[in-house]
Amino acid sequence: MMHGLAVPQSRVGLVLATLRARIDSRALPRGARLPSVRKLAEELGVSKSTVVEAYDRLAAESAVEPRRGSGFYVAAPPEPLMLAAAPPLDPAVNLLALVRRGLEEQPQVLQPASGWLPESWLPAAGFEKAVRAVARGPGFTKLRYDSPNGFEPLRRLIAARLAERGSPIDPAQLTLVDSTTQALDLALRFFLSPGDRVVIDDPRYFNLVQLLGAHRTEICAVPYTLEGPDVAALEAIFAERRPRIYLMQSGPHNPTGSTLSASVAHRVLTLAEAYDVVIVEDDVYGDFESAPSPRMAALDGFKRVLLVGGYSKTVTAALRVGFMAGRADWMEAIVDLKLATSLGNSAFAAATLYAFLSEGGYRRHLDALRPRLAAATARTLSQLRALGLRPWVDPRAGMFVWAEFPDGLDATQVARAGQERNVVFAPGRSFSADPRWRGFMRFNIAVSLDPRVFETLAWAMERVRREG
Repeated sequence: MMHGLAVPQSRVGLVLATLRARIDSRALPRGARLPSVRKLAEELGVSKSTVVEAYDRLAAESAVEPRRGSGFYVAAPPEPLMLAAAPPLDPAVNLLALVRRGLEEQPQVLQPASGWLPESWLPAAGFEKAVRAVARGPGFTKLRYDSPNGFEPLRRLIAARLAERGSPIDPAQLTLVDSTTQALDLALRFFLSPGDRVVIDDPRYFNLVQLLGAHRTEICAVPYTLEGPDVAALEAIFAERRPRIYLMQSGPHNPTGSTLSASVAHRVLTLAEAYDVVIVEDDVYGDFESAPSPRMAALDGFKRVLLVGGYSKTVTAALRVGFMAGRADWMEAIVDLKLATSLGNSAFAAATLYAFLSEGGYRRHLDALRPRLAAATARTLSQLRALGLRPWVDPRAGMFVWAEFPDGLDATQVARAGQERNVVFAPGRSFSADPRWRGFMRFNIAVSLDPRVFETLAWAMERVRREG
């Protein structure tokens, strides 16, 4: 049952639009109980009679069915999953739309909203050399399916790199996948059933909400602080909501740029053990750090932590190589799940990445990349402060700065104005529904070196001020 996306003109219309969006996005799947009249009225700031009228209209459409003494339940037959049906719908906020735009060839568009490095920052020569080496090599690396766990030399090399950073693991407990996103998808398939609860940070990497929505899970958001998740809030969520997993980031946090402190990491792991919560640790930005910040997998010894990572941010997104590392019993079952859903990963991509990593080019690339990122970060911070924006933290590593506009300016309005000049910004509402972050924006520092970014930002800020 598909519905238009026009903004409702009445309070009843608001309730109807909200419920239809939740049904279409599978946040309320078939057979799910709708919120009580009182709860939904409080959530949306409307009267109980308004909610009752909306429920009656949905019942008249046979979209929901009333059950005496129990409430209202979704009755509509399942439709194809529509991730875009879930709010926010504002094109300045909906990062799925922004990602679509970002992946299209549009040289005239600047994208400080993007989550990847410009091509000129990536090791093109080393990558091309690795491709040529694999093309001249044995046929099994380019013509056949890979082994179930993935190209063994690469797994051994990744395991050695994890050991260097304090997370030793047997290569047999590591499997290759086609991306970090696929690793997260497999982890969700492995651990969760529809309706299970998952904890994520707030603000968070935007695509987590879409991915969790595709798995029909219930999201619990924990406020993020300068040192990691708010531990008191996390304990309350663990105790009251009983989530199955906590999906977190190590290394430089996206979008805030902050890093996890050792004390918070230890407390989070203690809580996970006490409440039997699995931690899925996303380490895709870890190699941007010269000195690694705490890793949950290292502290835990891979007992209840599944570590995922990849090389799309530091080498090239074209290879699509990621990895998963965890307990032996988990990994055996995850490999079966990978084979069932994709018949394995790309042997050619894995062999190419191994050729690049083993030749030493990756270390040289990182040695040059880290100071370049640091210089770009310093310049971005300076330009933001010159316009009156307040960085939440001065990042120690990574590619993002999270900053707040002055004078209560709404970052979404600034982003909307920026699009008129072909500059795409990432406002705080793309990463959180919490009003606390409405005045924040994430900046990709590698793209923000172009002077047009801050010229457009200053113009957009002034326009928003004038229009009130």
